[in-house]
Amino acid sequence: MNELFWQTTLLVFFYFLAFFIIAQVIKNNSIVDMGWGAGFVLVAFYTLLAQGAFVERNILLVALVTIWGGRLAYYIVKRNWGKPEDFRYAKWRQEWGRLLIPRAFLQVFMLQGFLMLVVGYPIILVNAHPLPGLNWLDFIGLLVWVIGFIFESVGDKQMAEFKKDPANKGRIIDIGLWKYTRHPNYFGEATMWWGIFLIALSVPQGYTAIISPLTITLLLLFVSGVPLLERKYKDNPEFQEYAKRTSKFIPWFPKKS
Repeated sequence: MNELFWQTTLLVFFYFLAFFIIAQVIKNNSIVDMGWGAGFVLVAFYTLLAQGAFVERNILLVALVTIWGGRLAYYIVKRNWGKPEDFRYAKWRQEWGRLLIPRAFLQVFMLQGFLMLVVGYPIILVNAHPLPGLNWLDFIGLLVWVIGFIFESVGDKQMAEFKKDPANKGRIIDIGLWKYTRHPNYFGEATMWWGIFLIALSVPQGYTAIISPLTITLLLLFVSGVPLLERKYKDNPEFQEYAKRTSKFIPWFPKKS
């Protein structure tokens, strides 16, 4: 397990180093987001092949990570390709000034690499312990993952369709899954990692994998997901009305006006 973890750490380091170099050449640090989903797929396949862990649980886990990571990478690349640097990274570019390059290296690219290792820990753990067969925890974990995948993928699709309509320019989406939670995509991502944690419980020290869903849930709720996006709309009256009646994260029926 230790050897596989350190091998994966090196892999993730060089992966994000490559993204960092490209970002400095094109002056767009937001390309780091394009590497998030695909990086987990790389970790999943590397650890699977390095251990030769071709048993049911390991194949299931790698398949789930590949479906999630591949879809997310495609969605973000399609959404961001050819567009200027995302507003969050553009703001940091202005604030960091002469320290832009070292701070971007550490606080954007290496930080994402560190978080990938923490969130992806269940992948490494399961692939380090190839145990044949599946049990009830695996099937519950799969069900939870499917629920999360539906929320993330459908939420993203509904947002993309909403933005396509010129009549919706500047408006706040409040239909579909967005009627029940202000962030169905973030809720879905966190839920998928709780599902993966349940699958990891069947291997030795599987309980330690709880660091993964806890980390991604706390990040999305309090650091990089929900707060940043909601801060962007803090002066938008339509969003404030939407926020009053719609659950922040966990889906629930909207409050009546």
